[in-house]
Parts: sequence; C-alpha cells; structure tokens
Amino acid sequence: MVDTVNSLATRVHDLLVAHLTDGAAQALAALDALPSFARQFLGAPKPVDVAAGFHDVIARATALGPDGSWLVAAGHAGLGGLALARGRADQVIFHLDAAVTAGYNDCVAFHLPPLRPLHHDPRFRAAYERIRITQADLDELLWLHREMHIAAREAQDATVDNIGRLDTGVSPLPQAPMPTRVPDTRGVLITRIDLAATQSALQQAAVKAEFQRSAGNTSLSLIDDSWDYPQARRDAWHADELDTRRRQAAAARAFVERPGAGNTLLPGPPLGTIPYPAA
Repeated sequence: MVDTVNSLATRVHDLLVAHLTDGAAQALAALDALPSFARQFLGAPKPVDVAAGFHDVIARATALGPDGSWLVAAGHAGLGGLALARGRADQVIFHLDAAVTAGYNDCVAFHLPPLRPLHHDPRFRAAYERIRITQADLDELLWLHREMHIAAREAQDATVDNIGRLDTGVSPLPQAPMPTRVPDTRGVLITRIDLAATQSALQQAAVKAEFQRSAGNTSLSLIDDSWDYPQARRDAWHADELDTRRRQAAAARAFVERPGAGNTLLPGPPLGTIPYPAA
C-alpha cells in the first residue's frame, strides 16, 4: 500500500490509542489527558510496539517530503511522550527538539505538569523558543487541551453515574466536534489527533464497561425472580435524560474562532505562562 498523509495520520492516531490502552494509561493520567480510573476498563495490553510504530511513521512520513513533515513531528512528539512516561529526560528533549524542527508547535503541551521540571533545562528552553504559532492557532490549541481534560472528567462522571443501573441500555460518551477551520500551521493537526485518540480511548473504555453492565443485567434479569423491572425502566429513562444533556453540552463546546485573532506567526507565550489544564 502506498503511504499517504491520511493513512499515516490514521496510523499515528492508532498508535496513540494503543499507548493509552496499554500500561501507559496511568502515565497519561498524570498528564490530565486520561483519568486513572479508565485503566481498569481498557482491557489487556495490546501487542503493539508503539515506539517502533512511531519510528516507522517518521521514516514513511520523511519519504513524503514537505507534505509529510508534520507527521514526522507527530512521530517525534509521540516518542517524546513515551520517553516522558519512562522518565528519560534526555530523550524527551531530543525528540521534542526534533519535533519542533519538523513543525511541532504545541506550546500548550510544553506546559504539561510532568514537563515542568524541564523548564529550566537550556536545551528544553531552546527548543521551545524556536516555536512559531499564530494567535488563531494558539486559541485552538488551548481549546483542544481543555477538551481533553473535559472529556476525561466527563468520562469519569459517566462511569460514576452508571454504577448500579439496572437497565440494559448502553450509553456512549458524547464528544465535542473537532474544529474544521483550516489552521495557519499544520502542527495544530497533531494536537487534533491527540484529542481524537483520547476520545477514542475513552469511548472504548466506556463502551466496554457499558456492554459488560448490560450483559450482566440481562443475565441477572433472566435468573432472578425478584429483578426490579420498574427500577430498570426508571434507570433507562434517567440515563436517556443524562445522555441528552451530555450530547447537548458536547455540541455547545464546539470550537468557535475568536473574531480578530491574528494569523501572523509569532513566538509562543513565554515558557511557564500557560496554565494547565488550559483555563
């Protein structure tokens, strides 16, 4: 199969989901990208060599020339995330520097809590200071990171709300729509993939837990003569109401471009000035 930008972008998404689905879920919980509660629902680790996958993406994207440069950046950013989870600071800086060289400009990600100890490293600061971003793209980056945090929190809330439900319905997680604007820099596309992968991992966890609950309730209702069918119906109605409210809330969070946001390339905000999670 001939590599394309779209096929490699899908590959990056799948690798990130695999990273979330294997033992790295706890590490990403520390990044506020995925809550630790989700690990129990993600199932057994998949036999995916994520690091090798990112190296393969870098090689294949490099062969695409300038059109694939942002995917080279995505591969290095992914390897930097793996190195961060393993506590390998030198590799984190190496891959982030390579990512910035290839067009990575997510200055919000440089403010993730686990990266803050590196803020005083001159190599880290030098990489950050090479970032160029427009105000319009920065607005979207802030929204993307905020949505990752909200999606994780709402997934946790939904899990708590579904405890004890007697009905057999399945409630998937509503997701805010992805921005459709044409970004000023292609580096923003990397963070869109980050959000999409987080949404996919959370959705997989939620759906698996919901099907387990539904199947369990079905089995119990068949063997338990005292099964509370009226309560099951009430639970179903209540769940439908919650699902509707969550869908409406997710739709209302859709990204809206700010009038007057600039499209001129500028240095990122001074390191240490962006709160995380983005307010």
